[in-house]
Amino acid sequence: MIEVKQLYFKYPTMKDYVLKNINIKIELGQIVAIMGSNGSGKTTLIKHFNGLLKPNEGYVKVFGKDTQDESVAALSRKVGLVFQNPDHQIFSDTVWNEVTFALKNFGFEEEVIKKRVKWALEFFNLIQYKDTSPLLLSGGEKKRLCLASILAWDPDYIVLDEPTVGQDFLQKEKLREVIKMLITRNKTVIIVSHDIEFIWLLQPRIILLSNGEVVKDDVCANVFKDDASIDKCGVIKPQFVELFDHLAPLLPHPPLDVLEARSTFLKLMKKGG
Repeated sequence: MIEVKQLYFKYPTMKDYVLKNINIKIELGQIVAIMGSNGSGKTTLIKHFNGLLKPNEGYVKVFGKDTQDESVAALSRKVGLVFQNPDHQIFSDTVWNEVTFALKNFGFEEEVIKKRVKWALEFFNLIQYKDTSPLLLSGGEKKRLCLASILAWDPDYIVLDEPTVGQDFLQKEKLREVIKMLITRNKTVIIVSHDIEFIWLLQPRIILLSNGEVVKDDVCANVFKDDASIDKCGVIKPQFVELFDHLAPLLPHPPLDVLEARSTFLKLMKKGG
């Protein structure tokens, strides 16, 4: 698991702590969304998961190993991080070589590398660009290339920073299916996102951050019942939850909760009702 204990962190040029007394555990087989307003510490927190940042106080352990004692390369084999801005991650001369790079560094055999790269590029509809410079791709294509590069080496934790930015509806749906597939393989997907509707459909565990502190850590349905917490963290409710809150009191036989309402709605949609 990833275990964070009494984590405090501040950047060298800053006076105040960006993260304060963070205590969380993230086990395998989970979908976890980290949410909060800009500047709440979300990206700073996930950069601790693979050792890009090290705590000033407290510790972060990945599979029992303190990140202070491990290199970023060693931690990245277990924790793959896709940055919000793909231009901060892409550096190879071709799309094929971009996906190949980490596999070579992790010591995969050549035949395995070829199969994994081909699978990843085909899966994300990038195979036609295999000999193209990544710099010539669109923003959305670059995001998919970064994700392909991470999934190719099959880490246990996949951390996605704003993965839906620049993606159209179909690509978001594909990403959602990828996440669900990864969970069936006992992987954990950690998502930093402001895309409320995308997160709501996944129904993950949600960690709310405000001013570098954990305000709430609970299942999705419970988080969006807590108006005080989501308001404090600058998070809005999903449209379906807002609709349920307004309509449920007016119905003669309202559903027990918003999840039951969502399930009923999806069944009616499938039947064309």
